Amino acid sequence: MEGFCFARCRFTRLMAVMQLAMGVFVMIISMASLHRFYATHSLLPGLDVDPAHCTKFHTDTAGYASFDIRALADRVDDVLVQLAELQDKLETTALKVAKKTKKSKARRKPQENMTMPEFRRFLEDEVIHPLYSAHIALRLIRIPRPDDGDGDASTTPAVDPLVNFFTAEETRKYVTAKGNRDGLPSVYGTNRTYSTIGHACVLMRRELDEYMSYDVGSHCPDDWDLGQRLMLGGCDPLPRRRCLAPASKLFHRPLPINESLWTLPDDGNVRWSRYHCRDYKCLSARNQRRGYDRCVGCFDMDPEKQRWMGAASTNRTASLADFRIDDVLAAKPGEVRIGLDMSVGTGSFAARMRERNVTIVSTAMNLGAPFAETMALRGLVPLYATMSQRLPLFDNTMDLVHTAGFFEGWVDLQLLDFVLFDWDRVLRPGGLLWVDKFACARKDLDDYMYMFLQFRYKKHRWVVSFKSKDEVYLSAVLEKPPRS
Repeated sequence: MEGFCFARCRFTRLMAVMQLAMGVFVMIISMASLHRFYATHSLLPGLDVDPAHCTKFHTDTAGYASFDIRALADRVDDVLVQLAELQDKLETTALKVAKKTKKSKARRKPQENMTMPEFRRFLEDEVIHPLYSAHIALRLIRIPRPDDGDGDASTTPAVDPLVNFFTAEETRKYVTAKGNRDGLPSVYGTNRTYSTIGHACVLMRRELDEYMSYDVGSHCPDDWDLGQRLMLGGCDPLPRRRCLAPASKLFHRPLPINESLWTLPDDGNVRWSRYHCRDYKCLSARNQRRGYDRCVGCFDMDPEKQRWMGAASTNRTASLADFRIDDVLAAKPGEVRIGLDMSVGTGSFAARMRERNVTIVSTAMNLGAPFAETMALRGLVPLYATMSQRLPLFDNTMDLVHTAGFFEGWVDLQLLDFVLFDWDRVLRPGGLLWVDKFACARKDLDDYMYMFLQFRYKKHRWVVSFKSKDEVYLSAVLEKPPRS
């Protein structure tokens, strides 16, 4: 019976003790934060302070000159808010228990006590977990310590960038530098590793903290669309996550490669929860409510088979800007082996090139429809990347870069300039740049033509045709010159 004494003690008394402990804990946290900040001995009035220390505090790069004090203040405020919320929750619980106790006495009913499992669950969910989060948040605060001696300032440990900026614990762990074990240099010759994120993640901190809030080692939330919004907003690359990506519950074995190239995958192999449609039939171009407006008709395999196969002279629906794959490959016979497709689609270009023993890696973003999943299920390689990111390819390696529907008249000229120079970087000497029906306004044609002509590529084909009264298509096959 004595073993159950703690479980059956008065709950209000426990609440009062916990409130008192929380108050003392908040005071200790506040004093500790102030102590760590004022420990520089340069801000306390009345102390005999060496002016050199003040100068070092404000100017020395190894000191606090580049330290984000506002981020530190926000981090401490977040911790104090968590503690205040926990204290309010405990006070509310204590008041509810007190009211129930008074009602029980007034009605002369026996007082209800919490069992040991219930009390343990309450402590874990409502007390221990919030305290742990606050503790981790304080532990991850990084304050630089200026070098007090005359040694080399480069040996002073630098503050990890953005470590005090984000709220989610996983985000702060991710951006913190990871030192090598035993201080040995890595195979890359570095002593520490920084995990990178896109600089626009700073502007989308709330969304990123939501994306990085998950249970480590458990299943990831079904929030790929949130991650894609972050990527398209410039938060690219995204941080890695330590959770298990969910898959469709109805996933079936994919078709063999010879069948999968021109067959729509099984509906059960795609997670449809974030799309307007719930099956491939709904994605047909004939459906006006298909949920996407880029690459309309990409999920209709019969029309897709005809693309890049017939010239304008034999195909009524084709224009002069439509080039045949065989004609383009004939410009460099036997030399096109690997390439990159920067387009919006389901991989039909890569499928046609695969039939000609050419390996194509295609970029894919799920802009209202499962473009990336469809491409992979067809047996092709989808590169889930935005235009914001530098291509993860080495210089002078690609035989072909093909683009269709990726950039049109909306693109800023400076952005297009950066992208084109990146394409030029990965193209090998003698490689082909295939501009496939670049659409723009007639009044902007000269500007966009200059962007492509500035590289002085050899023109194998160059066609400008009308798309409408005010819009035109530009198609070209250009060969990169040798440079040494």
